[in-house]
Amino acid sequence: MSETESIIPREDQELIQRIESALDTIRPYLMADGGAVRLLDITQDYVVELELLGACGTCPMSAMTLRAGIEQTLKRSIPQITRVEAVSAPLSM
Repeated sequence: MSETESIIPREDQELIQRIESALDTIRPYLMADGGAVRLLDITQDYVVELELLGACGTCPMSAMTLRAGIEQTLKRSIPQITRVEAVSAPLSM
């Protein structure tokens, strides 16, 4: 068991796996346009925070992709998700 797994509650690990599985269904479409997405966090009120990578990070259509594509896919797969937001990953020093 990794250090990260040992501090994440089991139900959160299952939720993370479900989110990653749903993201895996749309990643090929993002990758086809030179983009990608990474799960950063899930808040206590079930807001999923993602980082848009590659072409998705600078694309003028990324807001539409986030709402109409990613958010709808996640909400369909995991109904308790309330919202999906694009955030920047924290800088490590």
